[in-house]
Amino acid sequence: MQATANNSSDSLCDIGFIGLGVMGGNLTLNLADNGYKIACFDLDQAKIDAIIAQDTAERGDAEPRVIACRSYTELLKNLKAPHLIILSVPAGEPVDHVCHHLIDAGIDADDIVVDTGNSLWTDSVEREKKYKGKFIFFSTAVSGGEVGARFGPSLMPSGNPYAWTRLEPVLHAIAAKVDPDTGKPIESNTPGHPVKHGEPCATYIGPVGAGHYVKMVHNGIEYADMQLICETYHVMRYALAMTPKEIAAVFRDWNEGELNSYLIEISAEVLEQTDTETDLPLVDVILDRAGQKGTGLWTAVSSLEVGSPAQTITQAVFARSLSSLKDERVAASKVLAGPALKEYSASEREEIVTALKHALYCSKICAYAQGFQLMDIAAKEHGWKLDFAEIAKIWRAGCIIRAVFLQSITHAYEQNDNLANLLVDPFFTQQIVSYQQDWRSAISHAVLSGVPCPAMMSALGYYDSYRMEVLPANLLQGQRDYFGAHTFQRVDKPAGKRYHIEWSEPNRPQVSIKK
Repeated sequence: MQATANNSSDSLCDIGFIGLGVMGGNLTLNLADNGYKIACFDLDQAKIDAIIAQDTAERGDAEPRVIACRSYTELLKNLKAPHLIILSVPAGEPVDHVCHHLIDAGIDADDIVVDTGNSLWTDSVEREKKYKGKFIFFSTAVSGGEVGARFGPSLMPSGNPYAWTRLEPVLHAIAAKVDPDTGKPIESNTPGHPVKHGEPCATYIGPVGAGHYVKMVHNGIEYADMQLICETYHVMRYALAMTPKEIAAVFRDWNEGELNSYLIEISAEVLEQTDTETDLPLVDVILDRAGQKGTGLWTAVSSLEVGSPAQTITQAVFARSLSSLKDERVAASKVLAGPALKEYSASEREEIVTALKHALYCSKICAYAQGFQLMDIAAKEHGWKLDFAEIAKIWRAGCIIRAVFLQSITHAYEQNDNLANLLVDPFFTQQIVSYQQDWRSAISHAVLSGVPCPAMMSALGYYDSYRMEVLPANLLQGQRDYFGAHTFQRVDKPAGKRYHIEWSEPNRPQVSIKK
């Protein structure tokens, strides 16, 4: 029999939770594991019944930790005041649907409603304005998927500072934890036994919207990281004729060193998996048409809007788009020729694999550099004060891009909070100096074999462009001035002073343009 809420004083709940899908249900149980009593509601009664049944199974003879509610009104009546309500509903209209129903149910001005969905950051900004005076709208971006939500996600909260003072102990309790010395996750995937020690992967990001913006960039980096791993796999599989299990063994070896990460770990597991129907490697029966939910696209669009070069992230989005053209690619493969594949000796293959390892690492550095640069530029535009050391810290566990590599990023920003770009941090500068020849060699092998590696090539292009004192933009500005009188600046004159050539005049005089 399911537990149902009542409003006696000794049964009031600490937190209300609305939306009991995969993420919401697991976050609810995470909260319960950490000592909070939850009043829950979902429009789907089956989801309510499922979470009550799971709580019953997990708590044994202890008192119910999760209480079922049949309406928004009942949920409010069974919460301690001021109310704290967490939403886990799809982004967009469903968030406003719930908010309007809470207003109708009698929510108060000092109550807090926390959106944990994958909302576009600008929507959160508008919602704070929209619901001001009715309740406090707060947002907390969540990363880590189903397992992270259950046993410790990475959390990126932003909004009203007063709301954060109430939420901080809650979010620190349920967040993933990290060993501060090694930067490695402290994990316990046992219900009822949450990790209580270590640094929590939750920190206040800033004004409303900032947290979801940071999560958006996290997802953009995730797109790039995944694409770079896939391109590395593709070279080994296609150009070097390695089997999925051989590549999995390489990834497992890499996961013991500087490339240690969740994504490398799961890539090895996927490559080791055999399809139960055909006995073929599972990766060979998965259709090569990638899906996406839009956050990578949002990152790419934002980078274009603020003028921040994030080409590796953008290329990763394009790669997914190109993969969707499966029928066209099949047809093109029959008429568009590529280079003949070379046969490599065992020693040559080993040398290329080593080069690929270093190429992946250097490309990864550039992808993260682009993400942090984007956040820096956006923060200046929107008046946010982002702490990049803290952001790197909360990505070390719980989230999809968690990696030991983030410990080095944390140190970089702790040592210099005005760091212009990760590439100029002494540690990362030295890493690329050490490995860049292998990086270039690996890409050359891919190109000569006809294996596409757009993200890796864009990362190298980003690095070479960033380190180049003079770029061909001087010619570009000359072109723009020629056809559109867009003017140009001179290297030998004060900054900001602009000039134009009268290109149509016989002697093409140069004129100074007054502001």
